[in-house]
Amino acid sequence: MASTRRLAAILAADVAGYSRLIGSDEQGTLRRLKAIRTELIDPAITEHNGRIVKTTGDGLLAEFGSTVDALRCASKIQTQMAEQNFALPPDSCIEWRIGIHQGDIVVEDDGDIFGDGVNIAARLEALAEPSGICVSARVQEDAAGKLDLAFRDLGEEQLKNIARPVRAFAVGAAMQPPKRALRRRGIAAFIVAGAIAAAAIAAAGWWAWPRLPAATALSRSSGPLPVAGELKSAPRLSIVVLPFANLSGDPEQGYFADGITEDVTTDLSRVKNLLVIARNTAFTYKDKAVDVKQIGRELDVRYVIEGSVRRSADQVRVNAQLVDAETGAHLWAERFDHELGDLFALENEVTARIANTLGWELIGVEAGRPTEQPEAFDYILRGRAAEAKGDESLAQAIGFYERALALDPRSVEARGRLANALVTRARLKNPADAAPDLQRAEDLITLALAASPGDATGHYAKGRMLRFMRRCAEAIPEFEAAVAANRNDPLALKELGACKYLTGDSDHEVIALFEQAIRVSPRDPFIGLEYFWIGVVNLMESRTDKAILWLEKSRTARPKLQTRIGSSPPPMA
Repeated sequence: MASTRRLAAILAADVAGYSRLIGSDEQGTLRRLKAIRTELIDPAITEHNGRIVKTTGDGLLAEFGSTVDALRCASKIQTQMAEQNFALPPDSCIEWRIGIHQGDIVVEDDGDIFGDGVNIAARLEALAEPSGICVSARVQEDAAGKLDLAFRDLGEEQLKNIARPVRAFAVGAAMQPPKRALRRRGIAAFIVAGAIAAAAIAAAGWWAWPRLPAATALSRSSGPLPVAGELKSAPRLSIVVLPFANLSGDPEQGYFADGITEDVTTDLSRVKNLLVIARNTAFTYKDKAVDVKQIGRELDVRYVIEGSVRRSADQVRVNAQLVDAETGAHLWAERFDHELGDLFALENEVTARIANTLGWELIGVEAGRPTEQPEAFDYILRGRAAEAKGDESLAQAIGFYERALALDPRSVEARGRLANALVTRARLKNPADAAPDLQRAEDLITLALAASPGDATGHYAKGRMLRFMRRCAEAIPEFEAAVAANRNDPLALKELGACKYLTGDSDHEVIALFEQAIRVSPRDPFIGLEYFWIGVVNLMESRTDKAILWLEKSRTARPKLQTRIGSSPPPMA
């Protein structure tokens, strides 16, 4: 395939928090992104004499003949996106990050482009703030005095796979909400507009402040951010997985450490409400000495995962630790030792275990953070932490979920989790007394799934309700939907296994589901139930010796469970 070279301005863009948006509303997010592309971004690129080279699920790459055209296009996109987001809750906003660089590129016959010009633009996009634009010094020099934009010097950046440091600039522009939106809000709009004006005045003073030397606070790579950055409060349940270090002594084994990093990032992105920094940003820290507090400020995250991988002979050791980016405190650490064999299976097992363990740890830590004015999400976290303690804390969990729903009556998660807790309470009652809880649970589930048909919590709660009503065949598709949303959810896996056994499925398939639940969450506080079920299945298949071993493990893990062996059906997860 022939190729040519030319000088071009390259614009790289992606959606900040894409995994979180997809996790909370996949269909709605994809529909909105398609509309934004069709109605805003594609026309803006065409209007400014650019062409789209390629697109991904959450990003795109475009080429322009002029840096001024590229910057005008980026500014228009961000301004119009700010107008669209003005009327939306913060969690629902789609925010783009844009990087622009001018450089030499290689153009293939099919129109695809390669080279440092492309790579630098992509790295600059990763440095941009949500709704922000980050450009190289070449772009800043070309555009200075030609556009009504302010440039803030970020200093020299050592970008991944780029030989020389690149001087980067953040771009600032006035982004006012549309007048029609202000008219629609009446008096409230004037209050909001006043706040925006005050912020604009403060921002103008900040942008106009004399530039500090590049080697001091404004350089991301050489020191802390300005005070304004330190005052920002990172989103709750926000995390970055730093590249796992390869300690094998063999540079060729780096791919395995990178694979672990990427898979942990992917699996964590399935944890509901967890904002996970994308891998392309995380990998800019590869092979660098890092300060977790500084990373927390730079990426606006509350938690950091660090780890290492060591392979020797036929053994693999993976170490992982969770660090509080605000305090630097180590909250959790674990070591995973495995024999080599099927590397793909090994990688899946290690990453699933890390993701599930971190899910439990993060909920516990966040639920314990003091707050003077709890909000709906805070009560959901508290409810989840209480529910994890078992039946003795069920009433407390229900109370927290009720408060969350009172604060946000349309919360899909509050509905689903309250419904699930009510089903648990129903199974502790006499059948005649359980009806009110089941009826309310059904109503909540109906509302949750109507608002979000793919909601894993809603499907899980519905499956448990149907199973409690001895309608296991109907429950199986609900648990399958929950597992499809999160293939490493131990609760959904064991419920699915129980229903498949009770409807006559193969004992091997059933045991495989429970073994998978154990494998991905070996520290599950309710793991005695998995042991119990494997023992019961083996007992019913006349594998008495195996049954005794598993039932003894169950009794050791959960002593109170032994009084229920032989009940029909066996206990719910």
